[in-house]
Amino acid sequence: METENSTMVTEFILLGLTQSHTAQLLVFVLVLIFYLIILPGNFLIILTIRSDPGLSAPLYFFLGNLAFLDSSYSFIVAPRMLVDFFSEKKVISYRCCITQLFFLHFLGVGEMFLLVVMAFDRYIAICRPLHYSTVMKPRVCYALLLALWIGGFAHSIVQVALILNLPFCGPNQLDNFFCDVPQVIKLACTDTFVVELLMVSNSGLLTLLCFLGLLISYMVILCHVKGHSSERKNKAISTCTTHIIIVFLMFGPAIFIYTRPFQAFPADKVVSLFHTVIFPLMNPVIYTLRNREVKASMKKLINQHIVL
Repeated sequence: METENSTMVTEFILLGLTQSHTAQLLVFVLVLIFYLIILPGNFLIILTIRSDPGLSAPLYFFLGNLAFLDSSYSFIVAPRMLVDFFSEKKVISYRCCITQLFFLHFLGVGEMFLLVVMAFDRYIAICRPLHYSTVMKPRVCYALLLALWIGGFAHSIVQVALILNLPFCGPNQLDNFFCDVPQVIKLACTDTFVVELLMVSNSGLLTLLCFLGLLISYMVILCHVKGHSSERKNKAISTCTTHIIIVFLMFGPAIFIYTRPFQAFPADKVVSLFHTVIFPLMNPVIYTLRNREVKASMKKLINQHIVL
């Protein structure tokens, strides 16, 4: 079958998170409350870091970018999901589906790489403090940021290219509340074994390697501070603990989704909801709640501009 004439499907029908109206209403209310509370919090983090000259260290530069990435990531799935709760027929066009898939992987992998960069920053700060100002110069920070954006773009282009080469000529029901690689591939009118293998190698292996690399790096840092003073050791442990929590919260669901054959599991939708909606909003907040400098600066900003 010729690729150029094989894409007969022009839209996909999303089956949604659940078919129960009561469960849909409950999820809608919870997600809406969570979204309206936490999303402004992420923008507040960005504003705080940009407005306070005392938060000019590379750690806060990367934290601000993390909040931006997570806020952008949360716009890909959550708003449409909330609107779809009121739609009897949840339809998404083929082009919109591919666009959603592209940005999902573009920003997701960009965030993974950003966490790797943040781990590198903490390693230099804790294990090589005398070299920190030399290594983590502003020029280097911007170069690392550019590299992670390019890496995310390259990864996402590969995902989309593999999808675009598949023929879709029959079933068009996606058993999910958004478009993602595992569900879309299953609707192709051809044998997708090779494509699935490439996808697992691309997304799954990349996710697993980043996860293991991050855990090893933080274990190295924790081993390095064993002989340090109590104050410095406690600060390093607190920082590493925060980063490790984020690593498990982000990479756990991603590993579950992308490092196995593309077959349906009962927990898939719940894991996807956490991965695409809940976690992106929580991520920077967890960092902020465990960072005294950011919390103090945020309170100062609120007192200056909001409290009368």
